[in-house]
Amino acid sequence: MLDVIVIGAGPTGLACAIESNRAGLRTLAIDKGCLANSLFHYPTNMVFFTTPELMEIGGIPMTTAGEKATRLEALKYYRKVAQHFALELRLYARVEHIAGHDGKFEIATRTEQGIENRYESKKVVIATGYYDLPNLLNVPGEDLPKVSHYYSEAHPFYSLDVAVIGGGNSAAEAALDLFRGGARVTLIHRGAQLRESIKYWLRPDIENRIRAGEVQALFGTRVSRIERDQIVCSDGVGRPSSGEQRIRNDFVFALIGYHPDFEFLRRHGIELDPVSQRPQCHPETYESNVPGIHLAGVIVAGLKSNEIFIENGRFHGARIARALAGLPAAGGEVAPI
Repeated sequence: MLDVIVIGAGPTGLACAIESNRAGLRTLAIDKGCLANSLFHYPTNMVFFTTPELMEIGGIPMTTAGEKATRLEALKYYRKVAQHFALELRLYARVEHIAGHDGKFEIATRTEQGIENRYESKKVVIATGYYDLPNLLNVPGEDLPKVSHYYSEAHPFYSLDVAVIGGGNSAAEAALDLFRGGARVTLIHRGAQLRESIKYWLRPDIENRIRAGEVQALFGTRVSRIERDQIVCSDGVGRPSSGEQRIRNDFVFALIGYHPDFEFLRRHGIELDPVSQRPQCHPETYESNVPGIHLAGVIVAGLKSNEIFIENGRFHGARIARALAGLPAAGGEVAPI
């Protein structure tokens, strides 16, 4: 029987596995995708907002060519960290169910090939992040093949009419990249302006492109439905309707955010606040209301996913490992509960 199973092999999950191993606990990390799966699905040319030292785990330095890490540099770093600590991993294995109790859990997984496996562990840490579940528009046509909730790169959309829905960093970055890749871009946001949280170096760039007419922007506008060759829009919530607007369109990127898998948590008995969706969680040990199941990373914050990033979620691993090893809580950085 294993001592600890960590569900999730992103930066926080890896940090939890590293610290559990350091505490002398045999640990296995399981992920439904590849190592650092969420980072892998970030835009191809993404540069992280934070500095490299704030992305480090396990005390291993991250070296980068520039001031900030690129997506490729981050992926290489986490591969090297996993290799350095010889972490035991099961990748492309979705956890379907957690049964049992504190001291003897049984975790059932299924691979992409349909192979079922079961593992026994004394403790469980859930560090599944939030990027795999996009927020939906909930409009007709959202399920069309031309609609995506993730953006990778601009080249396939050269000389095409592309709509980007959203007003945050992801939407602004995608709109700029698409424009520079030769797409005809329309940015649609139901708010009156871009979000206040836009990165300080990104804001003047996107605002200048909008002023110059190089990126068309429709603020105070919501998408009513998506059709094969157009998008139908109306005025934003709370404004008098001035009728529908139809926009020629080939592809849509609906980049309006993501959320943790709350249903997975509920299904395993973890209680969530009805408003914030924050799970019940001890502020020092991150143990949930289900004895033996600990939570780590962004899922601790519920709907407030902007409160926890790699920078502070990486510290959860050390606190959880101390609790699992029966050691007293230590000081240090801690993400809000």
